[in-house]
Amino acid sequence: MRAVVQAVSSASVVVDGVTVAHLASPGLLVYLGITHTDGPAEVTWMSRKVWGVRILADEKSASDLDAPLLVVSQFTLYGDARKGRRPTWEAAAPGPVSEPLYDAFCASLSSLGAHVETGVFGAQMQVSSVNEGPVTLLLDR
Repeated sequence: MRAVVQAVSSASVVVDGVTVAHLASPGLLVYLGITHTDGPAEVTWMSRKVWGVRILADEKSASDLDAPLLVVSQFTLYGDARKGRRPTWEAAAPGPVSEPLYDAFCASLSSLGAHVETGVFGAQMQVSSVNEGPVTLLLDR
């Protein structure tokens, strides 16, 4: 499981011209990628790590500040472009495997006390954000 986590002052997701999620206050934008071997242990570890990582103002975490999170599925985090010019997505888990884990990750964050907004799994999305710092972390489990 991989997550790109950004400290943002605002973020939103638009699908088919409709805003489906937005952060109206500073928080975290999380792009989540899932591979074939991921399961409940990775969901638990990653949700705790994202909720507790101290990358917001004054070295605070989202849990410290009760900051919202916007989680967007991102299979391309497992893209491999080492050979040729066309990336392969073989390491990314297919939708029937990854969607339940994406949902479980969001549910796990919510159970930790997070306010979670989400993109639309598998949809063509337009993601907008204002990165603060800028601070961007890659978390890998």
